[in-house]
Amino acid sequence: MDFSVLFFVALVVLAFVLLFSVVKIVPQGREFTVERFGKYTRTLSPGISILTPFVERIGRRMNMMEQVLDVPTQEVITKDNAVVKVDGIVFIQVMDAARAAYRVDNLPYAIAQLCMTNLRTVVGSMELDEVLSQRDSINTRLLQVIDSATEPWGVKANRIEIKDLSPPSDITNAMARQMKAERERRAVVTEADGEKQAAITRAEGAKQSAILEAEGRREAAFRDAEAREREAEAEARATEMVSNAIAAGDVNAINYFVAQKYVEAFAELARSPQQKTVIVPSEMGALVGTIAGIGQLVGLAQDQQQQARPAAAPAAPRPPAPPRPPRPSVPRT
Repeated sequence: MDFSVLFFVALVVLAFVLLFSVVKIVPQGREFTVERFGKYTRTLSPGISILTPFVERIGRRMNMMEQVLDVPTQEVITKDNAVVKVDGIVFIQVMDAARAAYRVDNLPYAIAQLCMTNLRTVVGSMELDEVLSQRDSINTRLLQVIDSATEPWGVKANRIEIKDLSPPSDITNAMARQMKAERERRAVVTEADGEKQAAITRAEGAKQSAILEAEGRREAAFRDAEAREREAEAEARATEMVSNAIAAGDVNAINYFVAQKYVEAFAELARSPQQKTVIVPSEMGALVGTIAGIGQLVGLAQDQQQQARPAAAPAAPRPPAPPRPPRPSVPRT
C-alpha cells in the first residue's frame, strides 16, 4: 500500500516535470531558440509552444526590444594632438534571434567594444574644434559603421549619441578666453556698424536737406525771373501806351511819364547810403512848373514836325526857351 502511494506521487511529479519541460510560454518582446540534441532547429515567437520531450530544449532567450548600451569613457587623441575624454550610448535592437544567439558571444560586450574602437577612429581623424562643434557628424559616421558591422549578427543599430566631450583644463581656459575675445570683437563690430548706419543716415538727411534747399532756391529764382519778366512786360506796355499817346498828341502822357521818372530818380537819390545831402526843391510848385515846361517843349517839337512835313515848307521860328525853374535850396546835414 505504501509503495503504490509513493509510486503514484512519483508519477504525478514526473508528469508535472514533463509538462513544464514540454510546454513553453514565450512572453511578448522575447524570442526563444529551440535546440534538438544541441542543434538549432527553430525560434519560438511570443505565445505558447510545445516541445518534443527528451529531444528538444530551449537554447537562448533573446530580448527583441530596443536596448541601450553604455559606451565606457575613454581618452582619445585628436588630429591636432589634443586629448579629450569621450563617452556615449548606443541604441540597438535584435532583429534575428538565431544569428544574435549563435554568431557572436556576449553580444552587449561585443557591441560596446566595437563602438569604442570606432569612436577612437572617428574622433582621432578630426581636429579639436571639429570634435566640439560637429557632434552630429560624429554620431552619423559612427552609426553607419556600427550598423554595417552588426548587420551579420542580426542586430540593428538605431542611434548612437555622444554623451560627454571633456577637453583638458588648459584647453578649456584657452577656449573661454577665445570666446570672450570673440564676444568683445562682435560687440565692437556691432557698435561700429551702428555708428556707420547713423553717419549714413545723417549724411542722407543732409543731402535731402541740401536738395530741398536748392530746389527752393531754384523755385524762388524762377518765380523772381517770372516776376521781373512780367514787370518788364508791364513796363513795355506802359511805355508803348505812353509812346502812342505822345504820337497822338496827348501832352498829359509825356508829362506823366517825365514826372514819374523824376520822382523815381529823386527817390533813388534819397535812398543812397553814401548820400550825405539831399536836394529838395524849395517849392513843390517848381516841380510842377518844370514838368509843364517840358510838356510845352514836347508840344512845340510836335508842331515843328507837322509843319516840316509839307514839301519846301519854311522853317518855323525857334520857340522861346521855357522859363527856368528856381534853384532849389540845399539844406546842410
